[in-house]
Amino acid sequence: MSENSLRDFNTISTTERKSESSTKACLTKPSVDIAGEKIEEWQNKKNGSSLISPPVNGNQTVTISSGIETGNGIAEVEYIESENLNDLEDIDTCLKNLLAGLDSKDWIVVCDALNNVRRLSLFHKEAMLDMLSDVITLVGKSLKNPRSALCKTAIMTSADIFSAYNDLIIDSLDPLLVQLLLKASQDKRFVCEAAEKALVAMTTSISPMSLLPKLQPNLKHRNPRIRAKASTFFSRSVPRLGAEGIKTYGIDKLIQIAASQLSDQLPESREAARILLIELQNVYEKVYDPMPATTVSEHPEIGSWESFCQSKLSPLSAQAVLRVTSIAREGLVS
Repeated sequence: MSENSLRDFNTISTTERKSESSTKACLTKPSVDIAGEKIEEWQNKKNGSSLISPPVNGNQTVTISSGIETGNGIAEVEYIESENLNDLEDIDTCLKNLLAGLDSKDWIVVCDALNNVRRLSLFHKEAMLDMLSDVITLVGKSLKNPRSALCKTAIMTSADIFSAYNDLIIDSLDPLLVQLLLKASQDKRFVCEAAEKALVAMTTSISPMSLLPKLQPNLKHRNPRIRAKASTFFSRSVPRLGAEGIKTYGIDKLIQIAASQLSDQLPESREAARILLIELQNVYEKVYDPMPATTVSEHPEIGSWESFCQSKLSPLSAQAVLRVTSIAREGLVS
């Protein structure tokens, strides 16, 4: 092979290697033509699901932003914690445009409207009362949106609505409740954590006597993850009734609900049922403590916890409940 031929061969090989390297580098970047969620997923992987500001004076700032690429560049979505929200400058204009903003096809406009709902809930809740039902319906629509940034903003809005309006929203709760139970069981951690926080706000803001009937149908939901989350928050709400509230709600009804959850396929449901049964046993023995044999009871039909379970449940369910509560009791004794 001549010297010139060898030089030409080396030149071609170097050019091909550079071209191959350039091609591989291009493959690591997504195309701007990729639509919606694909871009968002790539941004989340590159930057993390959210960017948290560094600590200031030892305290972590709570304004969180997520950079999401759109056809026109990067859109910044701020996840502002409730205590950092500022009041509105023009309440009347905000109220006038609120429903249209929540129903917009531009998801960034919807996010802005959702944050305005949060501000109204915190600073001017009476002003939004007349349209609250329509607002909740549209917030529920945003909860179903597959775009994570919009969904999380709607979740945070739900939490602020719960904290502001308490039992006033009970008749409009259903569109939010099922979606929050679903989001709390999803794989995207930052969405899941926000939904859990909203559900905690719900259980602490709405009276258990009003909330439990809303949660109860979801204990039999066909989606096992929704059942599991419903069981968890149902069991957390029952102790807030107190002993007298449990009597009023019906301890026999509650023990039947808990017993049915003991056989659920997910361990989260079974654990929630176990916690609830132990709470019911403690309340039962405190309120219906059997009298000494020498004393005539005013309620002769009420006996021990074991007798109560056997009278209210099927033999198999009673056996399962007594096994759970006796193990818990043995653990306390030991």
